[in-house]
Amino acid sequence: MNLNSYKLSFSIAWVHLVSKPKQTIIAMLGVTFGIGMFIALVSLMTGLNDFTEEITMTSSPDIHIYHDITETRLSILEQINPNGINRVHHQKPKDETLRLRNARQLLDLIRKDDRMQGVAPVLSSQVFYNYGPVQLNGLILGVEILEEDKLFDLKAKMKEGRLEDLLSYHEGIIMGSGLAKKLNVKKGDRVVITTPQGFTRTLKVVGIFQIGIGTVDNVRSYANISMVQTILQEEQSYITDINIKLKDRHLAKQVAHELQTKFSYKAEDWETANATFQTGVTIRNIITYAVSFTLLIVAGFGIYNILNMTIYNKMKDIAILKAMGFAGKDVRSIFMIQSLAIGLVGGLIGLLVGFTLSSLIARAPFDGGDVISLDHFPVNFDSTYYITGIIFGVVTTAVAGYMPSRKAAQVDPIEILRGQ
Repeated sequence: MNLNSYKLSFSIAWVHLVSKPKQTIIAMLGVTFGIGMFIALVSLMTGLNDFTEEITMTSSPDIHIYHDITETRLSILEQINPNGINRVHHQKPKDETLRLRNARQLLDLIRKDDRMQGVAPVLSSQVFYNYGPVQLNGLILGVEILEEDKLFDLKAKMKEGRLEDLLSYHEGIIMGSGLAKKLNVKKGDRVVITTPQGFTRTLKVVGIFQIGIGTVDNVRSYANISMVQTILQEEQSYITDINIKLKDRHLAKQVAHELQTKFSYKAEDWETANATFQTGVTIRNIITYAVSFTLLIVAGFGIYNILNMTIYNKMKDIAILKAMGFAGKDVRSIFMIQSLAIGLVGGLIGLLVGFTLSSLIARAPFDGGDVISLDHFPVNFDSTYYITGIIFGVVTTAVAGYMPSRKAAQVDPIEILRGQ
């Protein structure tokens, strides 16, 4: 087709579009609604996924090394006679502690690895928090607070006090916001810590943090590792966990396997630890994209039906055009232009509608309660989704318009004119 033919095709297509504005508007609204809802749904769901991933990753290490005393172990008979037939009933559990042997040496070796961003020793223990008549079960982590900050950016999560206050006050404690609320304590108050072994200690609240996850903020507190060793009446080398942050967390599974093989302690990577979360993200993404693309496909069917009806109503016009010398490809281009125009204009309006809906959702208040720290819906305004929406919208309408335009190109003008 030459330039004049294209101009003529555009002119005829324009006449068809404006001659029946209701049909044109309805077709455009189908595309607009499909793309708008696609962007709103994808932006909301990916925003939620990103938010939950962020708070999950900021509250858990890339690799967690600990002594897993629940692992299946060989009995004495199986060690003595590994290839024989052994029958052991009611094997008595071995008296083991959670301690990592030679933990300081392990820390030095791990820190020499260039892949490490931060390595922090931890001494964790279940405790009871006592404040007057209130007693709550929780977890206290003995840490080197500045090393812990390198892993989890605790300074940014402090609601009251400073991390450095823990260094200057040996018998201090930094408490989760949910736990502090339940105990009705604030910075400067004192709480009594009781261990499962019956040891007690009075500690001063020097700070309050908020991770944003209720299961963490409602039970966890930090203290100096030497203080927790004193509370548990253990020696200074007593450490139960090592937390690691990598420069590239996608190497976690590989590095964890290497560390577990090298040190014979359980090394759990973040993907394994959060397998349920990862599965949930995948399922939500599948559902979101399936629903969103279905909306666009339904809009495509609407365009297909409208163009079919247009062609049926314009049969005589098509016959006259072909009798005047229009080739089949010329007729096809007229209806493809209509389809693409509907898809492009409807898609651009759909982008605006999607952005508007996403903005309204982002401003909508949301009460996360004690479970999650969130006061509004997290929405992802990534331009990728807008580009995907407009491309998919135009492609869908192009495909939907191809079959009717092909049908129009194959119209036999003689048969149509004879039937007048």
